Amino acid sequence: MPGRVRDAPPGSYDARAMTSDPHAPSALTAAQAAHFAQLALDCVQRELPNMIQHVINGPDDVRGPRALHPAFYGCLDWHSAVHGHWLLVRLLRTAPALPQAAAIRAALDANLTVAHLAAEAAYFAAPNRATYERPYGWAWLLQLAGELHAWDDPDARRWSAHLAPLTETIVARYLAFFPKQTYPVRSAGHFNTAFGLALALDYARVAGRGELEALIRERALTYYGADRDAPAAWEPGGDDFLSPALVEADLMRRVLGDGFAAWLHGFLPRGLPGSLQHPATVSDRSDGKLAHLDGLNLSRAWCLRAIAAALPATDPLRAELAAAGDIHAAAGLANVATGDYMGEHWLASFAVYLLGV
Repeated sequence: MPGRVRDAPPGSYDARAMTSDPHAPSALTAAQAAHFAQLALDCVQRELPNMIQHVINGPDDVRGPRALHPAFYGCLDWHSAVHGHWLLVRLLRTAPALPQAAAIRAALDANLTVAHLAAEAAYFAAPNRATYERPYGWAWLLQLAGELHAWDDPDARRWSAHLAPLTETIVARYLAFFPKQTYPVRSAGHFNTAFGLALALDYARVAGRGELEALIRERALTYYGADRDAPAAWEPGGDDFLSPALVEADLMRRVLGDGFAAWLHGFLPRGLPGSLQHPATVSDRSDGKLAHLDGLNLSRAWCLRAIAAALPATDPLRAELAAAGDIHAAAGLANVATGDYMGEHWLASFAVYLLGV
């Protein structure tokens, strides 16, 4: 995802009125970058509140979040902490003049140490934790690894080396697990198979991990290659943050290349369903599950835009997808700063990912 950061007048960013034109192409402004960076800085070293998903093997395992996860203890849960760190690395790489640049480097230095990341890898190696963070947290860990791998910066090279044991642990989990998963998980949240494969495929290509790339291509074609007429009419569900139909299509555009347009027209034979044309409504942003729908608008937006861009310029579906993507982007970006930690601990990561597509 090539970075695109443009200047904006100081103080011009309004989280609830990002643009007056919902169809305007968007890029990450300097003010947005600073705003999103601060949201992540406010959570990557905030231990509580915390939702621990934790298998206790014995009395010594009864510990607090920071003791269990000395690198990724913040942001309410492990996967949000991981993509909060990805956000900070991404913004340092693409917007090095950020006013928070020194604070970001200090936070990354404090969290991404050799000892802390060795402890994270050891956590995965303990008994009964084979399913921990599969595949959502795995995917974001590889996205972080890929971002560090691609950045020619002395600190990034050091953090990448520190992360390597955990990166290798997660790559090994992909290679061991997905050949055994007979059917894809088509949920709208953390267990979605297509999302987990898509981000891992990006890492495999950036890092030159041919075995991982080959596995993901094979699994994607096996799981989704024959899919037709996506059952998208029932989307969204009440606490979705991914569209099962769109994240599948976003994976397949990575895999199929020139064959993607034909596959997509079979997958959406009547064009973009009405259920995917309009942003989801969020009724209570203090409810962590209902606040997922703000993330859904952001993830729909990046899928719609990326899918549209993968189609030939003459494809009649291209403009429809792009327009829906812009509408979703405007709705999602307007609500990254929700005023409540249930949204603010993670939505900025989705916003930065969207604006880098």
